[in-house]
Amino acid sequence: MSTTPFPSGPILGCRGRGVSVPGDDIDTDRIIPARFLKCVSFEGLAEGAFADDRAERADHPDGPHPFDRPEHRNAAILVVNRNFGCGSSREHAPQALMRWGIRAVIGESFAEIFFGNCLALGIPCLTADHESVLALQGAIAADPAAVLQLDLQPPAVTLLTGGEPRVWELQVADGPRRMLLSGEWNGTAQLVAHDAELRATAARLPYLSGFALG
Repeated sequence: MSTTPFPSGPILGCRGRGVSVPGDDIDTDRIIPARFLKCVSFEGLAEGAFADDRAERADHPDGPHPFDRPEHRNAAILVVNRNFGCGSSREHAPQALMRWGIRAVIGESFAEIFFGNCLALGIPCLTADHESVLALQGAIAADPAAVLQLDLQPPAVTLLTGGEPRVWELQVADGPRRMLLSGEWNGTAQLVAHDAELRATAARLPYLSGFALG
């Protein structure tokens, strides 16, 4: 798990080691099993990230789950395959990934609600074609210590090694990319920044007359 600060402000990209969790249709119940949803706050959700998958792989002949491998400790960029984050709409899934240390996700495609929940946390979800994702996953497996540089302008990820850097083009819709680059993804910060305007608007609304705003 990472001690990297949570996202804030405009997000131009991120840099860090990669971790690959291969497989299509990995749903939110696998990302964070339902029993972890009983929490009062999101604190501690990192321990539940892929909890059942990690338990099943504890004594696997091919080794533990990627999130339990020491070479992926402090990884910041998750690389996945098709339809990642499908299933229920639980916002705990991106919360668990963020608290584990993930700051961006690259995949072939994402479930729409999962994508939106990640965007609301400042976690970019970018896509690439099948061959590019497989090549990136293979590069991470070959050199887990290599650093990835993800950029949103233009969208791309660069594998930084001792040799020639390798670059893969990525895609993200203009709307979400603009929100990340401008910091508009952070709804709470937007409300705080426009507090005076909100109070002025509220004062003009007849159904709020007599109510004090905190």
